[in-house]
Amino acid sequence: MALSPANYGRSLQNATQANRRKVRILAILGDAEEIDIESDRRFLEQLSQSKITFLVEPDRPTLNQQLWQGQWDVLFFAGHSSSQGQRQMQINSREYLTIEQLQYGLRAAIANGLKLAIFNSCDGLALARDLADLHLPQVIVMREPVPDFVAQAFLKSFLAAFSGGRSLYTSVRQAREQLQGWEDTFPCATWLPVICQNPAEVPSLWTDWCSSPPFTPPPLSCKDGQTILLRWLLATGLIAAVRWFGWLQPLELAAFDRLMQLRPPELPDPRLLVIRVTEADLQAEGQALRQGSLSDRTLSQLLQKIEQAQPRVIGLDLYRDFSASPELLPLLQSDRLVAICKRPDADADPTGVLPPPEVEESRLGFSDFVQDEDGAVRRHLFMSPNPASPCTASYALSTQLAFRYLYSLGITPQFMPTGDLQLGSVTFSLLHSRTSGYQPTDARGGQILLNYRAAPKQADIAQQVTAAQVLVGQVNAAAIKDRIVLIGVDAPSVGDRWSTSYGSGFQEQLPGVTMHAQMTSQILSTVLDRRPQLWVWSAWIEAIWIAVWAIIVSGLMWLFRRPFYRLGGIALCLLFITGFCFTLLLGGGWIPLVPATGAVLLGAVLSYYRSPFKG
Repeated sequence: MALSPANYGRSLQNATQANRRKVRILAILGDAEEIDIESDRRFLEQLSQSKITFLVEPDRPTLNQQLWQGQWDVLFFAGHSSSQGQRQMQINSREYLTIEQLQYGLRAAIANGLKLAIFNSCDGLALARDLADLHLPQVIVMREPVPDFVAQAFLKSFLAAFSGGRSLYTSVRQAREQLQGWEDTFPCATWLPVICQNPAEVPSLWTDWCSSPPFTPPPLSCKDGQTILLRWLLATGLIAAVRWFGWLQPLELAAFDRLMQLRPPELPDPRLLVIRVTEADLQAEGQALRQGSLSDRTLSQLLQKIEQAQPRVIGLDLYRDFSASPELLPLLQSDRLVAICKRPDADADPTGVLPPPEVEESRLGFSDFVQDEDGAVRRHLFMSPNPASPCTASYALSTQLAFRYLYSLGITPQFMPTGDLQLGSVTFSLLHSRTSGYQPTDARGGQILLNYRAAPKQADIAQQVTAAQVLVGQVNAAAIKDRIVLIGVDAPSVGDRWSTSYGSGFQEQLPGVTMHAQMTSQILSTVLDRRPQLWVWSAWIEAIWIAVWAIIVSGLMWLFRRPFYRLGGIALCLLFITGFCFTLLLGGGWIPLVPATGAVLLGAVLSYYRSPFKG
């Protein structure tokens, strides 16, 4: 309950008010005859985050000067007062003052930020009415004459509750209810304190009047601890459930792509050469295109020039499910050459593509890629045995090329009991159905995360030339010698283009031959250059990571009551999470960015949830 005037308005405020660390209190200790004012003083001095100026039995000029010069949040008066006759308060043993005699000083104090007046004195309703004419936001007075011990008990309880973070109304009600123990001695003690509220002003909190430093936390009660724990459990549980059902996967993959794009550029892989069969090369073939991208004659000339330069291995990313001409046959049977076939796909290609008849199974690689639901390729399917398929290759084209290059250096593949692939001292961990942002995914076969080689243009991950340039002798033999040479079509009319972490538009898509180059380069760079492969945390560590941020933000929302500090705390959490995830990604670590961010945001929202616990 509160009393309000019939006529009211907002007080005029100065444009600039200082942002202070402490609540400024002007405490007027009036005539102490027959009352214990020192107890009031002790209660005020115990307040935290406050700066109190005591005026002990001041004269009128001193009081007026303090009202004009200071920037006060609270005006406190303890002493004798009366609402009978002239409605005055006794500031010392000789002087009585009315509100009217201080009105200009009080107007200045209100304009400078005075928000609350407390008259811990007798019969103050008339004083409150006079202050209401000045549009002071809130006043606390005693309705009737009050015994000294009752006034002191109310003040002690009110200050403890209000400075502890409770609202003005809750603090007054709690302090009034605690006076019930005195009603045997002084009946109706709980009825005496009353709030006089200006309806045009919003009641403030103690924390609104000071900018609390973050290292000065309020006292943690049992109820606060229960509330923080409940918010933490709700935030962690909801994020974990949403992630388990895969609803966060699109966001996690999008965030992963964005961080991948922000990585600094890397130099092209010097071990690879990509020979592109362009639209112009296809058009030059004419009717010979009926059986393949390049005619046997042209392909024969191309392979001859490449063989003469002595490459380490040749990857032929061209479908040839028909017999070769006599001039091409010996070139396709070369130990250096690895050809491709394609597995059947129930949705996109129910028949697949058979391998070239002249190429034995040991020199075959499948050309299939694994796409996510958005069409992007983020995983490398390096192994997938399927004896029942017409395409009997057990390894991808990229894997075959990397294995043969490494074999020439004395490095042979070995498979661990867990199914992981070991090359030299490097182990490639297989992807599982629940791996970081993949929650869940189809991880059948041998899959690893594809760590794209960063480049200003993804097509520039290795040196590239066209088939026409090789045929006319514009490519130096040194650019081919001891390299892995990949031959594939890069023509819009063929449609062999793939979305990546770097985009899904036509300009960002990569031709299949460049995708094979990316995957081959990843294996070689990891084994020979110690380039980081993508790694993830275990499910338990990821759960702890998410839970930690849920508890951090729950604690911050309890610690900071001012919206500015809350928003600042949330922003700092989000910046740290993003920066930490990006820093780890530079070293190959893919850790949950979106779930941790979601835990922070959800924990902040749940900070407005009212705990069902009583305390």
